[in-house]
Amino acid sequence: MAKTMKEQKSKKQGNYFKDFLQAVWKGDIWVKASLLIMGAGYFARKQIINGLLMLALQVAFIFMMAVYAVPNLSQFGTLGTVQFEQVFDPLTMTSTVNDYDNSFLILLNSIISLFFIFVFLVVYIHNIKNVYKLQVMKREGKHIPTFKEDVRSLFNERFHITLLSLPVVGVVLMNIIPILVLIAIAFTNYDQNHMPPNALFTWVGFSNFKSLFTNSVTVTFGYAFGKVLSWTLVWAVLATFTTFIGGILLAKLINSKLTVFPKMWRTLFIIAIAVPQFVTLLLVRNFFGDSGIVNTICANIGITDLLKNIGLVHPNLTYIPFLTSPGWAKVMIVLINIWVGVPYQMLISTGILMNIPQDQIESARIDGATPFQIFRHITMPYVLFIQGPSLITDFVKNINNFNVIYLLTQDVYVTTDQLLANSNAKEVDLLVTWLFRLTNEYYNYKIASVIGILVFIICAAFTLITFSRMMKGDREEVFQ
Repeated sequence: MAKTMKEQKSKKQGNYFKDFLQAVWKGDIWVKASLLIMGAGYFARKQIINGLLMLALQVAFIFMMAVYAVPNLSQFGTLGTVQFEQVFDPLTMTSTVNDYDNSFLILLNSIISLFFIFVFLVVYIHNIKNVYKLQVMKREGKHIPTFKEDVRSLFNERFHITLLSLPVVGVVLMNIIPILVLIAIAFTNYDQNHMPPNALFTWVGFSNFKSLFTNSVTVTFGYAFGKVLSWTLVWAVLATFTTFIGGILLAKLINSKLTVFPKMWRTLFIIAIAVPQFVTLLLVRNFFGDSGIVNTICANIGITDLLKNIGLVHPNLTYIPFLTSPGWAKVMIVLINIWVGVPYQMLISTGILMNIPQDQIESARIDGATPFQIFRHITMPYVLFIQGPSLITDFVKNINNFNVIYLLTQDVYVTTDQLLANSNAKEVDLLVTWLFRLTNEYYNYKIASVIGILVFIICAAFTLITFSRMMKGDREEVFQ
């Protein structure tokens, strides 16, 4: 069945241009006239308003090309050639600025122009196919819908198009165009030394990608990328599954008949969710600081000395480096994330556990299954089946979990690895926090864009592979 759906989809995609060529070849004079004047085919079928709309769209597109697209696209290959210059005139005591080029605006406007051209081509092809369809309808004596009927259909059988219009515009403005700009910047030398408007930047090909995967005496991005990527993946796995398992176990514990005051415990954990995360993380960072209250307590009761004796704390230190040593910091970040994330997972798991088919559990008990066997063979498979898509989302979210890492380590953790420091990275950085630091503190947009592309590829590949595997088969029949 899946193969049949793929074949139908492929056939539909292949017919898109085939139908356009057929419309051009078999269309009458009005269809062919629509190749030059987009509203001609509608005027011939007495759809005056549709014809005027298409004609207005064509005029607007030509005007946009002349005034906006062509001036920017003509400089797209160089991203500008006129450098910013400011001349001070001592006689008038004023500064004069030349008519300079802004590389970033040229890049942005060119990408927007290319996107508009692509959209117009799609509308242009659809217009030719649609006027040919009207020709066939007229030849076969079918009713040609009026403009009012077309508008009415947008609120009836084609209401899904009306509902999706605004979200599609939002996705284009907030996602697609920024992603295209991000991809383009990765192929430029846009950094602190080439900052518009005072300086120009230009295309450099794949040199930024090469820098990220190579090591030298002066360039250590390859070393830093390997370190940060490995920790990002380890962190994502640990953060996802510790909170997931912890949430299930906590929900089982609170909902157990042996637990006293379950509503009180559940309320306490819900309160932990209600507190803004950045407040919790900043407080915890202060608690576990080198001079924080936790270190004071540990020193007073002898835990610090004990850790020195067994080699977990350097003998010269008078505190436990919870957030200032690479090993300690990574462990503490995972543990603190459990505290922050488990209550939320507990609420989700509680709802899922309440809907587990009780007949399967009772049958397992009658067959002599132990509580652990019931949990392993019935509870966990059911929870994984229901919460599987959410787990994938959580994994991708943890790859980009900016808050936990940044708020716990910013202005606290200082890297001791000189190679990482040369690349403006730290041992506890995720790819997203490294990217943020490169842009916000060091203005290295070119390398940050490359990292952004790689993060997108990693997340997209993981999501597609896991979702495709999870959607195989009819697993819902097992739990019915």
